Amino acid sequence: MLEPNIVDVSQLIDERRINAFNIKLVLFSFLLVLLDGYDITAAAFAAPFLVKEWGITSMAALGPVFSASLVGVLIGSPLFGYVGDRFGRKIAIVGSCLMFGVFTLACTKAGGVTDLIYLRLLAGIGIGGLLPNITALNGEFAPRRIRATMIIVMFTGITFGGALPGLVSATLVPQYGWQVLFLVGGAVPIAIAILAIFLLPESLKFLVLNNRRREAIVGVVRALDPALSIGPETRFVIQGEPAFSGFTPKLLFAGRLAYFTPLLWVMFICCQMTFYFTNSWLPTVLATAQVPASHAALATSIFQIGGTVGGLALARPLDKHGFTPVAMLFALSLPIVGSLGFLTGIEPLLMTAVFFAGFCLLGLQLGLNAASALIYPTAFRANGSGWAFAVGRIGSVSGPVLGGILIAMKLPLYEIFLLLLIPLGVGTAASVVMARLFGTGFQDDVPGAPRATTLAIPAHDAIGGKV
Repeated sequence: MLEPNIVDVSQLIDERRINAFNIKLVLFSFLLVLLDGYDITAAAFAAPFLVKEWGITSMAALGPVFSASLVGVLIGSPLFGYVGDRFGRKIAIVGSCLMFGVFTLACTKAGGVTDLIYLRLLAGIGIGGLLPNITALNGEFAPRRIRATMIIVMFTGITFGGALPGLVSATLVPQYGWQVLFLVGGAVPIAIAILAIFLLPESLKFLVLNNRRREAIVGVVRALDPALSIGPETRFVIQGEPAFSGFTPKLLFAGRLAYFTPLLWVMFICCQMTFYFTNSWLPTVLATAQVPASHAALATSIFQIGGTVGGLALARPLDKHGFTPVAMLFALSLPIVGSLGFLTGIEPLLMTAVFFAGFCLLGLQLGLNAASALIYPTAFRANGSGWAFAVGRIGSVSGPVLGGILIAMKLPLYEIFLLLLIPLGVGTAASVVMARLFGTGFQDDVPGAPRATTLAIPAHDAIGGKV
């Protein structure tokens, strides 16, 4: 039992009720993730206007522009994951947001495809850096009982953000040109990053684990629980969290993480490959199957809506039952995705199947995003999430490429969707193994890793002053 003048911050976070602090954090994080979703899709909506203005003879010439940001994400996720674990989640979030804002804003001055490729690559590094750190920050402030739920609610901002460039394209581009897409996508993140300096808290667990300044810790604790009595001799500790002197990738494979990390990476790759394949090629595939173009475009919106519903539906079971709901959703995706190629002649059934395909695939992605922050400890949580996001990009890049190859082969539509069952089957197998190994709940420490001694912040801070 802890002494009266000792505060275990993990216990404080887990046992308290949700208050205005958590709500404001989730809303602010939702806004940041929304901007991330906007920027990742802005180039796609600018493409038709660029083709006309720059005299591009084929849309294929813009393929590297779309891929550049995804490659940037692959670099930025582990890079800023390291920054977040070394210097703080807040510094990494502000830095990554400024980075993708500045380089997206610079896209307004691009004079050709080559300029745009390099600028989108640099913007992608910032885009990739935001996600692991905002995930870690929310995971470290949410009570254990609803941790996955709060992370998933935050992540739904991506789907809303991905829809906004279409609105800007329809309302502002005719008057102001394609540059306005990047103007909005650059100026707003820069403004939000400046606000984050003043409004976004640093992770309390990070502050205590890394022996940061006492004033900062006391300020966050008081924001969490204004009624808590804090005296000059109050010490803040983390019970049972493993401590590490520095991050190396081998920590991602410590103890039972030797099994968990590869399984998580396999699920990320398989899910993102199938999701981006379906999301990128669904309108084209349906149009070639004689589905009216307007209805094919509607199917993409239904797919995204289904995914948002799926993620929210997965949230509470994920909190209560660990990876078991993920395995169930993976298994459910097999017959649903496989049926898409057989239903093109029955539109009501097709749209229903598209909704549930989104429910499964995007719902899984949101769930895996949350899980990446739940299986790693505070000491390298941002690194763990960052590496998972980066490895997952192998699937997001290869999925659309694979789709193009299969379509070029002129395979029957049902065969194309049946082939998607291969990565989904692999992902299902990995999720079943993970569920069996992990049990029914998430832990804050590395399974199988050595325990740390109690970490404490004394009443005197690093410069010897008293609170």
